[in-house]
Amino acid sequence: MAAAGLGVLFCGINPGLMSAATGHHFARPGNRFWPVLRLSGFTPRQLAPSEQDELLTYGLGITNVVARATARADELTDEEFREGGRLLVAKTELLRPRWLAVVGITAYRTAFGERRAVIGPQTRTIGTTRIWALPNPSGLNAHWTAETMAREFGRLRVAAELPDRRPDAV
Repeated sequence: MAAAGLGVLFCGINPGLMSAATGHHFARPGNRFWPVLRLSGFTPRQLAPSEQDELLTYGLGITNVVARATARADELTDEEFREGGRLLVAKTELLRPRWLAVVGITAYRTAFGERRAVIGPQTRTIGTTRIWALPNPSGLNAHWTAETMAREFGRLRVAAELPDRRPDAV
C-alpha cells in the first residue's frame, strides 16, 4: 500500500503468516507497529491493521523488503533480502517518498549490505529519498519497548516534517 510523493514509506521485513492470511501489514496482535505509530504522533489514534489504507491520508505508506510470508523473519535467506533490497530501490525510485523507513535493522543491513548500520538516519540515499532504520516492532524484539520505539519513530516524524497528530499535541 503505497503511492507517489509520500512523506514516509514504512518498509517491514516480510509478511508474517497472519499478515499473509489477512492481507494486512503487521497484523499479529503482539506486534507493536500500530501502537507505536500512534504514540509517536504519526496517527491521531491507534489504527487497526485492517485500516492500513488510512495511512495514505497521513502521507504514509507501507511495504515489505521481502514478499514471501514466513512464521519468523529468520526463515528468510540473505539472498531473499538482497533481492528484496534491489526491488525496494526500484519501488523507491518510482514512488520517491521523502523518507524510506526500514522497520528492522537486521533487514536493512542485509538488504543493503550495510553491516555496520545502526538505528537512525542513514547516509545512503535512493535518489532524493533519505533512509531511516527503525527497530523491529515485533513482540519478539525485547530490546525495545513501545515507548523507546515511539521516541525513535518520533525522531523520524520530526525529520520528515510531518505534524504531530496526537490529540493532546500542542
